[in-house]
Amino acid sequence: MTPSLLRKWSSLSALRVGARNFRSNAALEALVKASEEKVPNVVLYNYPSFSGAFAALFAHLFHSRLNLPCLILPFSSVEPFRVEDLYVEGLERCYLVDFLGPKGFAMKLARRSSCEVIGFDHRKSVLAQIPSAEDHPDNLKFHIDIEKSSSTAVYEYFSNKLADIRCPDRVVASLLDPKDQDRVKTVLRYIEDADLRQWSLAEIRAFNIGLGEWRSKLNCITNPYVYEQLLELSSVDLIAKGNSYISSRQNAAKQLLDNVFKVRLGRGFYGECLGTRVDGNSELSDEIAKQLSIKSAAAGLRTKVIMVVIILSGLTKKLCSLFHSSMPK
Repeated sequence: MTPSLLRKWSSLSALRVGARNFRSNAALEALVKASEEKVPNVVLYNYPSFSGAFAALFAHLFHSRLNLPCLILPFSSVEPFRVEDLYVEGLERCYLVDFLGPKGFAMKLARRSSCEVIGFDHRKSVLAQIPSAEDHPDNLKFHIDIEKSSSTAVYEYFSNKLADIRCPDRVVASLLDPKDQDRVKTVLRYIEDADLRQWSLAEIRAFNIGLGEWRSKLNCITNPYVYEQLLELSSVDLIAKGNSYISSRQNAAKQLLDNVFKVRLGRGFYGECLGTRVDGNSELSDEIAKQLSIKSAAAGLRTKVIMVVIILSGLTKKLCSLFHSSMPK
């Protein structure tokens, strides 16, 4: 994110404390205003999901390119919208991106309104929500692809719709500017790799760690600059940030391994492994366990590390005697 966008978001987030997340007064007021203005398109996106946020971005770009009125709102299962909230006068189309809502939500909305309801999702669990052909209203459409993330599916959907519309100079319009296309598509590939639980791309763990800090910025009500920020995201920068975080934790864990000791498991019957004290550093347990395992292997000891979190300090001596360890005092 550019420094100017970061400053704008920081200042606005402080001012928008009253504009709470999810089904907030701000969101309901936006729906009332949309009804008054007879906005024909409403997009509800899964929050706080990166696939949902990027899908909302593509919906925003499509409607902006064509100057079509559109209201986009985050939808959270913590405090979900009700079907009655979406009785917007003049509403022609309601998109549900990266989710189908609570059980029966899409069906109820389609039956109680005349608008077209279009849902996108990639989770196998939602297949059970798809109604049979005889119970399927004509104004309800689902795009479910368990081999493609919702963000990718929505990008392709709106790209194809835009490509069907020719500009006056007969040039096919593009959803993304050329300068953004490759960068955004790479980010989408990484998001899809995580969404589908494939974990096949190089540095996917670092990418997810670097992306994690953006989750709090995905609410378009409290952060009106979210679309510009998403367009600026770079997988290279996110991976670098993730690797920096991983490295800092590994270095912190390494410092705690200067005074390791042997632990005899079951009086030695189950072998020995290395242990260390991690007082006040339990959040580094994963990194410590991995490094202890490597050290144990190098010392010819067991590589399976048994970790014990001691909450009551009075239990320390009992546990030490139980394991017959040489824990330093």
